Amino acid sequence: MIVISDMMGTLTTGSPFLGLVDWVKHNQSKWRARFYMARVMPAYVLAKNGIIDWQEWGQKLMIESLAYIKNADEAKLAHASEWAVEHNLWKKRREDVVARLVKHREDGAQVHIASSSVEPFIAPFAKRIGADVIGTPVKIVNGRVMLAGELVASQNKIQQVLSRLGIQRVDFAYGDTEQDIPLLEHADHPVAVYPDKNLKQVALQRGWEIIGDTPKYG
Repeated sequence: MIVISDMMGTLTTGSPFLGLVDWVKHNQSKWRARFYMARVMPAYVLAKNGIIDWQEWGQKLMIESLAYIKNADEAKLAHASEWAVEHNLWKKRREDVVARLVKHREDGAQVHIASSSVEPFIAPFAKRIGADVIGTPVKIVNGRVMLAGELVASQNKIQQVLSRLGIQRVDFAYGDTEQDIPLLEHADHPVAVYPDKNLKQVALQRGWEIIGDTPKYG
C-alpha cells in the first residue's frame, strides 16, 4: 500500500519561514531576524485578508528565505532544517493526521510526504514518522541555497509522485487545499484534511473523507 501526504497545512500548521527566522535569531543575527519579520508583514496582511493568494505568497516566501542562511554548506543547511522542524513544524503538527500516517506505516504501507516545501525542511519531519520525502530539491552554490528544480506543487506534485515511484495511482492521499486536488484524484481513498473552502466543496461533492474543519489562514 502506498500513502501520500501533503505537509504544510495537512501535517502541520507551522511555518518553515518562521522556523528559519528563529534559527537566524539564535544562530546568526537577532537584528537580521527582526528585519526579515518586519519586511514580510505588509504582504502577510494582504495574504491573510485574501487580497493576494495565500499559497502562492507562502511558496514565494519560502524560496526567498533560503537566502537567510548565510555562507551555507550542507551541515549548516541541515542544522537550520532540523531547527525549523524541532522548534516550529513538529511543535505545531496535527497529531490526529500524523497518527494516521504512523498507523499506515505500522500496517506495512509505504508512506511519503509530498510537498512544495524544500526537501531539507521536510526530511527531519518525515524522519519522525518514518516517511520518505518527495519535495522541491535545492542546491548550494557559492554559499547560497537555491532551488535545483521546479516546485513540487499542484499538478506537478502528482506528476513527481507517480514518476518517482513508478506507479499510476496511490492507495491513500491526504491534502488540505485546492492545490492538492490533482493528488487526491489519483488516490483510491482521498482524504481532505482541515480543507480550505474550495477543497471542502469538492470533497463534499465527491464523497471524499474529511478530517477537521475548514481553517482560517493566518
